[in-house]
Amino acid sequence: MDKLKKLWRFLTTPEMISYIVFGVLTTIVNIVSYGLLRPVIHWNSQWDVLTANTIAWILSVAFAFITNKLYVFQSKSFAAGLLMRELASFVGARLFSLAVDSLGMYLMVTVLSWNDWIAKIIMNVIVVIINYVLSKWFIFKK
Repeated sequence: MDKLKKLWRFLTTPEMISYIVFGVLTTIVNIVSYGLLRPVIHWNSQWDVLTANTIAWILSVAFAFITNKLYVFQSKSFAAGLLMRELASFVGARLFSLAVDSLGMYLMVTVLSWNDWIAKIIMNVIVVIINYVLSKWFIFKK
């Protein structure tokens, strides 16, 4: 019971609530972008999913950087050195989560023949967790 109370206190901190809200919005940007791109991209059926996924990732990372910097972790400084460090480490962390996302999508859709929407939702949950840990401990640390 104590562990559940600790988890609840953690999940209801202002930072976590804003991270969850903007994480949901980022996920919506990612999924809507993917959904709009998926039927448009028909280069080679094997790569369609990964191409749409990558473009959706780029759009969602741009949205996430701005919202995480300003509203979640409240890093208000725009000093060139700090901004470049945050941006570079944010993009680096997101490239790592893109690799995890793409590998998961490839395995679930291509290897296991799962529905791409189910795979996309599962991978987004995993990616949100990875991104929070990296942002909190490495990118926007106080």
